[in-house]
Amino acid sequence: MMRNSMGFVLRSGIMGSLLSTAVLMVAARMEGRGVAAPLNGTSHWLWGAKAGRRDGIDLRHTGLGAATQHLSAMFWGLFYGLWAANGREKTPRELAMGGMAMAGIAGAVDYGLMPRRLTPGWEHALSRGAVVAGLAGLGAGLALGGISAASSMRREARGAGARRPGRPGG
Repeated sequence: MMRNSMGFVLRSGIMGSLLSTAVLMVAARMEGRGVAAPLNGTSHWLWGAKAGRRDGIDLRHTGLGAATQHLSAMFWGLFYGLWAANGREKTPRELAMGGMAMAGIAGAVDYGLMPRRLTPGWEHALSRGAVVAGLAGLGAGLALGGISAASSMRREARGAGARRPGRPGG
């Protein structure tokens, strides 16, 4: 069970991180900002709100922001992955809906319950609509990671059945 959960957690968190970051970077360009602006904004927990006004790439803001963004997505991937891996096998539709629901929970917690200093910081660089798009990217990434993990588990289960002792290939 733990091995199955870990696959869901890792794939979901990584995909959530990559897709939300990509969406935020595209949104930044569409709003006339540098692609690093939302990641710089994420470093506001250390450097303050002014970090979101930076468009350029630097280790101090962009590096810290990227690391924080990735760890945050992995955090939400943990909860999503544990849900996805436990109980009965979920359909791709259920995994997709679960990913979007988890992103909604993440948004509610991050922007409704957390102190301002601990929000994702995207609001320091982007419009409200772009922040929502970033959360949707997180949800889609969680879902894609979950669907990928479920598909791999099904392939492994089929392969294990074909390799039983006494059967060809086993």
